[in-house]
Amino acid sequence: MNKVFDQLPPYAAALGVEILGQENNMPIITMPYSDKVAGRPGYWHGGAMSAILEMAAIAAIMTKLNMLDDEISFKQVNVTVDFLRGGVQAPIQAVGIITRIGRTLANVEAVAWQDDRHKLVASAQMHYLLEAAGK
Repeated sequence: MNKVFDQLPPYAAALGVEILGQENNMPIITMPYSDKVAGRPGYWHGGAMSAILEMAAIAAIMTKLNMLDDEISFKQVNVTVDFLRGGVQAPIQAVGIITRIGRTLANVEAVAWQDDRHKLVASAQMHYLLEAAGK
């Protein structure tokens, strides 16, 4: 899991992101509430919620590619975020779920919650272009 954490975007460490555990072999990412992620008083900013969803998706792809032992680079080509309820002043957890990973495209769903895994605060559908390393 440390290898996956090291490959997250640089802003992950600045926001206090950590890997909390696993769900179905995919890393659960957590990010604490702070002034850095605050939106309107007492709530998370939507951009910060989107960021943790993106990091969960990246962690899921990296985990899957490490399992396949493939050297593949990837870049996001599309994202749709649904904000389902306001994130309050508490940590947010998120996990990426690989819907499909093919030769050139990965489809990933990411979900985020706070105290109850079944009460999502946001979800996202993301598509990543895959390329063999060195191309």
